[in-house]
Amino acid sequence: MSEAKKPSTENQVKPTEKWYSSWFDTPYYHILYKERNYREAQVFMDNLTHYLNLPEKATVLDLACGKGRHSIYLNQLGFTVLGADLSENSIAEANKNANETLHFKVHDMREPFEEKFDAIFNLFTSFGYFENDDDNLTTLKAIKESLSDYGFAVIDFMNVSQVIETLVPEEIKTMEGIDFHIKRYLKENHIYKEIDFEDQGQKFHFTEKVKALTLKDFEDLMEEAGIYLLDIFGDYKLKKFHKTESERLIMIFK
Repeated sequence: MSEAKKPSTENQVKPTEKWYSSWFDTPYYHILYKERNYREAQVFMDNLTHYLNLPEKATVLDLACGKGRHSIYLNQLGFTVLGADLSENSIAEANKNANETLHFKVHDMREPFEEKFDAIFNLFTSFGYFENDDDNLTTLKAIKESLSDYGFAVIDFMNVSQVIETLVPEEIKTMEGIDFHIKRYLKENHIYKEIDFEDQGQKFHFTEKVKALTLKDFEDLMEEAGIYLLDIFGDYKLKKFHKTESERLIMIFK
């Protein structure tokens, strides 16, 4: 790995720093997850936009967009898209693809937007990272507040029951010559992923931590936020949700 790609962040999250703002801002995050199935993701977005019957040139918010790969695809489908993410590095990268109908901005999902959207997508388990549980409710309220009168929102989350049942405790993934040592476990209703690796003689350690939110948890949060849960799906083909078998928990609401 070249010096230019080495992260400027320290090799561990500082006690005062949020893990997601540190880990997501390193190039190593994108190296580890570079083999994610983007074709499957595109099929999901095709199915989703068709199901929602979004009008031509509808305004879509891709909330927690990362480097904007899915925002770009949604824009190619003909929608006016804003990609928003907390990571300044990711948004800087995404902005290279901006055009008249595709924009990106650094944004904290707990804050509502001034503009209103026909659809808001929070995809691929980009929820439940906050230390404070109240922030999950705050985020849902911000999403609701940012929807147009006829808009719909979508949260695509892991199916916690299935994830816990199939959790792989330890594995090593080698990407771009780097051995990522990964440990997974459930602790205090959070799913943890400890990631250790070495690059250019320097050791790194990062932790991913996601709240193990069940459908019941989301239903309670949405009720408190004044949100109407309209439909639930269990995979990217929008098949029925089964608590023990489905890989995903996909919720359509407004």
